[in-house]
Amino acid sequence: MRRREPSTRYHPPLGGPRADWRTIRTLLPYLWPKGEPGLRLRVLLALAFLAAAKGVNVVVPLLYKRAVDALSPKGAVLAAVPVAVLLAYGSARVLSSSFGELRDIAFARVGQRAIRTAGLQVFRHLHGLSLRFHLDRQTGGVSRAIERGTKGIEFLLNFMLFNILPTLLEIGLVTAILWRLYDGRFALATFGTIFVYVAYTLLVTEWRTQFRRTMNETDTEAATKAIDSLLNFETVKYFGNEEHEAARYDRALARYERAAVKSKVTLSLLNIGQGAIVAVGLTVVMGMAAAGVVAGRMTVGDFVLVNSYLVQLAIPLNFLGFVYREIKQSLADMESMFRLLDEAAEVRDRPHAPALAVAGGEIRFDEVHFAYDPERPILKGVGFTVPPGRTVAIVGPSGAGKSTISRLLFRFYDVSRGAVTIDGQDVRAITQASLRAAIGIVPQDTVLFNDTIRYNIAYGRPGASQAEIEHAARLASIHAFVTSLPDGYDTRVGERGLKLSGGEKQRVAIARTILKAPRILLFDEATSALDTHTEKEIQAALREVSRNRTTLVIAHRLSTVVEADEILVLEAGRVAERGTHSVLLAQGGLYAAMWARQQEAARLADALDDVGDAAE
Repeated sequence: MRRREPSTRYHPPLGGPRADWRTIRTLLPYLWPKGEPGLRLRVLLALAFLAAAKGVNVVVPLLYKRAVDALSPKGAVLAAVPVAVLLAYGSARVLSSSFGELRDIAFARVGQRAIRTAGLQVFRHLHGLSLRFHLDRQTGGVSRAIERGTKGIEFLLNFMLFNILPTLLEIGLVTAILWRLYDGRFALATFGTIFVYVAYTLLVTEWRTQFRRTMNETDTEAATKAIDSLLNFETVKYFGNEEHEAARYDRALARYERAAVKSKVTLSLLNIGQGAIVAVGLTVVMGMAAAGVVAGRMTVGDFVLVNSYLVQLAIPLNFLGFVYREIKQSLADMESMFRLLDEAAEVRDRPHAPALAVAGGEIRFDEVHFAYDPERPILKGVGFTVPPGRTVAIVGPSGAGKSTISRLLFRFYDVSRGAVTIDGQDVRAITQASLRAAIGIVPQDTVLFNDTIRYNIAYGRPGASQAEIEHAARLASIHAFVTSLPDGYDTRVGERGLKLSGGEKQRVAIARTILKAPRILLFDEATSALDTHTEKEIQAALREVSRNRTTLVIAHRLSTVVEADEILVLEAGRVAERGTHSVLLAQGGLYAAMWARQQEAARLADALDDVGDAAE
């Protein structure tokens, strides 16, 4: 039977080689889950049905032999015997098929639970890894690793447990039966044919692996380029680089095409060799059987029996090359997924860490030093305090370390030296979940889920009522806009919120944080994407929301922080100036210079607007 390779593409692991047995050992606990007696019983039932199916399967040719012998001229007078044998033959075939299906029924829940449990464990682990891991890793590659790993588990279970192992069991039973019924030559010829077949298949498959590996690498490259390009759809359009992106994608596809052609050609060579080996084996065995029939040592039924056994064994072995290669690839894919579990979380809760006990919500940075790269320090001894219920703003040029402060407050990273505390509790000594539950953020780069506006606002507090969602939307000055849409709060925002403008996305983010109702608020350029009119509306809403809450504002536009209780001017990772807006202007330093530049830019923009209005 000619085989064709499936269209599903498999891919190489993300990391280096890992022992196949270690990967299998990692999988075994999922197949024999603790505290799940029902699933363990299903495993035992599946194994019992598997053994029964193979036992019945090797009996079928014996019944076939009895029927042939009974129908031969010598035994034609025994008319009742063929009927009984034929009924037994038919029953055995039905039982063999039924036991196989019962095996699948018994094991289906075990296999799917293993896939679900492993996938969920990896997914949770990924959310427990540090921001550094996700910034360094390509999202498309991680997603593919999980997808291929779960599919690899399913393939491995289906083919190794229910194809390879049963076939080996059947080969042993058939060899024993032939040895018992006839002389050792038939058993040796059958076993020799299978041995040569398997050896040839494995050798050729190993040789073909190089072409398959190239296919995998180029397919992963093409997929990564495609996902990266589509995620940056707007940037591609801005620069008119559609053809450039298509050319990059096509180059990867062309390399895949060349490797795929070689893979298909070598598959045909594998098929030809396998067919020749089986044909030679059948010819030898049938020749010996025919000689036995002529000599009177064997019957016509015996001739049919040995032929049936060899053909019966050749059918599952016909897929051996494909199964062997895909099992190895499944192990590699599972390795890719399980390797993610080996990634150590950079930021971890200490054993028995308590939850954050928020009283007033005081934030303190105590001589904080931090560097993403040891050779390039970002913060160099930053120290400040945000008193409970007060507002402190941090301003400064790009690259001064403003956004790093927000990441340290959320404990996406741990400080290199110094400490970050909330109400006197070091954030490294409390649970991350309780820390982040106490802080609400409106980030500079607002990314929304590809879902409805309702879902994205309710993400701040899943389970919130529609009335609470609408109240938060009103405070964020977006309720009127949402209700003007045909689908209202059920409007889908598209991938990363691309269907909304920058200002609309920002207001959804503000509504989401308002709904969370945290004790501490962090605004990271929260109004940077808004026009002047909308900004004033949002600022009024934010002042209302942040009243009696500890608030840290990170801003570039100084006009948004003039009412802050204290303003810190960050430069080159250090606090260069601090004070209120009026005090800093009076000092005539860095803040005053920044204020003057921004005011001049605002006047120029207003003058250009006036010219445009006059021209109209």
